Amino acid sequence: MTKLKIGIIGGSGLNKLDILENKSIKDVTTPFGKPSESLVTGTINNVECVILVRHGTKHTIMPSSVNYRANIFALKEEGCTHILATTACGSLQEHIAPGDIVILDQFIDRTTKRIQTFYDGSDGAPKGVCHMAMHTPFCTKLSKILTETSTKLGFKTHSTGTVVTIEGPRFSSTAESKMFQLWGGHVINMTTVPEVVLAKEAGISYASMALVTDYDSWREGEEGVSVDVVLKIFKENAKKAETVLKNVISEIASHNWTELIQHNKEAVMNSVLSYT
Repeated sequence: MTKLKIGIIGGSGLNKLDILENKSIKDVTTPFGKPSESLVTGTINNVECVILVRHGTKHTIMPSSVNYRANIFALKEEGCTHILATTACGSLQEHIAPGDIVILDQFIDRTTKRIQTFYDGSDGAPKGVCHMAMHTPFCTKLSKILTETSTKLGFKTHSTGTVVTIEGPRFSSTAESKMFQLWGGHVINMTTVPEVVLAKEAGISYASMALVTDYDSWREGEEGVSVDVVLKIFKENAKKAETVLKNVISEIASHNWTELIQHNKEAVMNSVLSYT
């Protein structure tokens, strides 16, 4: 079987993940600049893992300023075959409550300032233009394992969900929040795009565990989302996420990923258009 290495991207509220054994700190740089933070390498149940904190350990990097390309490139260079991402989110649906876990399977992109490809013609970038198919943004096999593990642990888990990724750092107006509901959004955040797009371009199986903190701004008679509301549930969600991550790694490693890893590589090669 192909050797696995699992990258873990810690989102808001998970900036101090301490779940690795035999850990060490590794400072890296990439052709696209430095990642958000130093890589933390180690093992979970003898499976090699790498943790990267998306917003930095002190949460100093706003969503639009995250160097998504450097983050994904660094994990790729470190040999990661899989990425498990966590992200704080707001709910756009009544049945998805604060404290719930949503395993994302689709996105709606509302960002405007972010580079979404490695193939941009810059120095150090790969040659050509990558027209990556995005009908299935997240790895279905990895997402299924994540859903099953979270559910077995007793956490209320939604196996599918469309995330609306907004530019941020501000939260949505009530009108925007209601519009995103009408579009079919289930949750809303500020970071899934372009992270999931770049992971697919890099040929990495990517799944995302969205941790619901609030009901965004669509509910009548409520003030809407604010930092105070979000902070109250961050710690509880962080404990759930850590528990899921500790348990899911062994399950992932028990599967044969050779065929899917090869498929991911071929999908990237077949998506690049170049006449050189």
